[in-house]
Amino acid sequence: MKKPIFYHAGCSVCVSAEHDIINLIGAGNIEVVHLGNDRNRIQDAEKAGVISVPALVMPNGNVLHINFGALISDVKK
Repeated sequence: MKKPIFYHAGCSVCVSAEHDIINLIGAGNIEVVHLGNDRNRIQDAEKAGVISVPALVMPNGNVLHINFGALISDVKK
């Protein structure tokens, strides 16, 4: 089964959400992508429908935008 992908940009809102998500479903059950460190994944996030981070992309393609840290357009700068 494909894992959900948690995209974030490293801000305090994103890091807090990352910890909560990992505590909820377990580190081995999710792929975490820090877009500030892994900028080549920004296009993947956009194609998946991510418009702001933190966001969780589910295996079925649904995007769950969690709280608000930054727009994906701001992460691209």
